[in-house]
Amino acid sequence: QVQLEESGGGLVQAGGSLTLSCATSERTFSLHPMGWFRQASGLEREFVGAISARGGTTYYADSVKGRFTISGDNAKNTVYLQMNGLKPEDTAVYYCGVKRSPLLVNSHRPDNYDYWGQGTQVTVSS
Repeated sequence: QVQLEESGGGLVQAGGSLTLSCATSERTFSLHPMGWFRQASGLEREFVGAISARGGTTYYADSVKGRFTISGDNAKNTVYLQMNGLKPEDTAVYYCGVKRSPLLVNSHRPDNYDYWGQGTQVTVSS
C-alpha cells in the first residue's frame, strides 16, 4: 500500500507564498511520477503540475505556470509544491498523487493516478 503524507497548507493573503510537501516511500518516489491537483468547493479536481520519477522533469497547468514550482528531494523522498504570487482563485484543497504509469505523459488526468494524499487546505484571502 502506497502512503502519501501531505503538509503545509494554510491561510495566506493574496500575493503571498506557501510550500506544500508530499512525503512517500523511496520506491514510489523513484519509480513513479507524482502530481499535484487541487479541488475547489463544488468543482472537479484540477491538475496543477507533475514531476517525473526522481524529479528530472516538471509539467504545469497554464493557470499556475510561472508562479508554482514543483521539486523533489531524493534524500527525503518528498515532493514539494512551492506556490508564489497566490491569488484568491488558488483557494482549494490540494492533493498529491502517484501516477500509475512511469511516464509523465497524460499526467494532467486524475484517472491516471492510483494513490492520493489526504489533502491540505490552501486559502488565499483578498
